[in-house]
Amino acid sequence: MADSSGNPNASSRTPTGIPGLDKLLTGGLPKNRTILLSGGPGTGKTILSSQYLVNGILDYEETGVYVSLDENKQHVFEEMLDFGWDFQDLENNKKLIFLEASPIRYLPAEIKVGKLTVGRKEFSMATLIEMIKTSVREIGAKRIVVDPVTTLVFQYEGVAAQRNALVELMEALADTGATCLITTELRRPGFERSLDYEEYLAHGVILLQQLQVGKSLLRVIQVEKMRKTPLDNQPRPYRITDTGIEVFPRESVL
Repeated sequence: MADSSGNPNASSRTPTGIPGLDKLLTGGLPKNRTILLSGGPGTGKTILSSQYLVNGILDYEETGVYVSLDENKQHVFEEMLDFGWDFQDLENNKKLIFLEASPIRYLPAEIKVGKLTVGRKEFSMATLIEMIKTSVREIGAKRIVVDPVTTLVFQYEGVAAQRNALVELMEALADTGATCLITTELRRPGFERSLDYEEYLAHGVILLQQLQVGKSLLRVIQVEKMRKTPLDNQPRPYRITDTGIEVFPRESVL
């Protein structure tokens, strides 16, 4: 059944509400899936993630959970006010739960849990997952952001351990029934690059890059992969304004 916009897949999509982006995504992100948002420094990963949550709350009545693994709560709240997004008000009204999970990086090497002694990494992941699930249940969250997952995964040594940690987190996110956006650092930018392992694990991958096009430095968004979605994988320009991110889905870069 189509919605009022004529999109036959509307019931299976979670609209981001970000100008131009839903056009690229055929109506939004696949509902109840985990999408990887990958980009370098300054590309707007936190802005896009926050915009996704705020639009969900204000425009679609979908509460959200924001998991910050790097920035502290005060910094994020202050930065988002620059775009007119009052996280404190949303939190006060039980529309948003902000989990400041960065302290897990500073736990001691071993922790006593009852009679058991567990390693810092195992305790950190178990604690994080329980925090997320409890928060989702508390407000009935339909959207989750984890920003950036790189901080958590890089606690583990070796690609196999990092991959297993990410699989564990993604499975836990899937169990919540929410539509999830997790961010990561894009380690090898450019159009010609090898894929990072986390890109294979996610249901979808959106890339944010700043690239040299001619003599100009251009911000470019690309939907590299998106299951259950007719794919426009061409790089498209976007800009960061004082109201958030705006994508230009009909403009070409190359």
